[in-house]
Amino acid sequence: MNQNILTTNVDTSPETGIRTEEMLLNVGPQHPSTHGVFRLVVKIDGETIKEAIPVMGYLHRGTEKLAENLNYTQIIPYTDRMDYVSAMTNNYVFCHAVETMMGLEIPERAQFLRLIAMELNRVASHLVWWGTYLLDIGAMGPFLYAFRDREMILDLFNELCGARMTFNYMRIGGVKWDAPPGWIDKAKEFVQYMKKELGNYHKLVSGNEIFINRIKGIGKFDTKTALDYSLSGVMLRSTGVKWDLRKDEPYCIYDRFDFDVPTATEGDCMARYQLRMAEIEQSLRILEQALEQFPSEGEVIGKVPRVIRPPAGETYVRIEAPRGEIGCYIASQGKDKPWRVKFRRPSFTNLQILPKLLQGENLANMIAILGSIDIVLGEVDC
Repeated sequence: MNQNILTTNVDTSPETGIRTEEMLLNVGPQHPSTHGVFRLVVKIDGETIKEAIPVMGYLHRGTEKLAENLNYTQIIPYTDRMDYVSAMTNNYVFCHAVETMMGLEIPERAQFLRLIAMELNRVASHLVWWGTYLLDIGAMGPFLYAFRDREMILDLFNELCGARMTFNYMRIGGVKWDAPPGWIDKAKEFVQYMKKELGNYHKLVSGNEIFINRIKGIGKFDTKTALDYSLSGVMLRSTGVKWDLRKDEPYCIYDRFDFDVPTATEGDCMARYQLRMAEIEQSLRILEQALEQFPSEGEVIGKVPRVIRPPAGETYVRIEAPRGEIGCYIASQGKDKPWRVKFRRPSFTNLQILPKLLQGENLANMIAILGSIDIVLGEVDC
């Protein structure tokens, strides 16, 4: 942490002549609006933020180091606990990396189940963000609606894999279980229900004049800044860059489906809000197509050796998670345990821009800007 932030000054404003004293403010690590165990040391002069230093690591568990002493299947549950709001994409990126090294062929039915699970999880993840973001800036009602609808997705996951948040569903070569009888029909019903509810969300919040005035124009940055900070996902697309790995570097079976990549040019909190809402709509569009085309029969796991030993070498794969680009690097020595595992976590990368966004901002906008980044601390600390 920058030690200079620990020193405060007494200044006289040249404009007003008022004598002000700088003050240090600790936000977290227990504050509910820090989205987990996160501390923000803020130096303020009156109501203006002079400097903000994120302090991370309170939730660090050494996931990548632990993976070196586990066989490949044992690592999968550890990926659940990084971005625990979107565990399916974590499961997938690790399995995808191992499958790429081994050159495995994934059965058709398993590919569909993976894609459906990931897109349902994307919707659930954005619902958590929508509800908690509105709660952060003072609206209680939307949080209750978001969690009501997310509960329906978690019920579907509970039937599919026996868990509600940390799924451990993906397997190297496919998925752990097939969809139970009637599950696809229930998923279809949910998609139609959610399409209708999304319209109600927009009526309740998106057009609300108080809400628009609250977040429009704050937390703003341009395309160059986004690229300089290696931002991805909504954080990048809010500056006009049309980049989504599901379209630009297709994986799984995303290239079979018709969907759009929403973008904006404003680069502010309002743009990021609108894009996440648009992404829910696009995920529902993908789900509608995938559920209609779901194979009536087939295997859910490919031909995988009992002991998984990828050939010696290294690989890096990346996919589009709800918070941006998540990547997995694996170095293998041809043994049943990896020599090195490293994850590129979008929450960690996107959070690096926070001090720049907060500098010179009004203190009242701090939580609104932090919330618009959409971080999960399990993924930040890893």
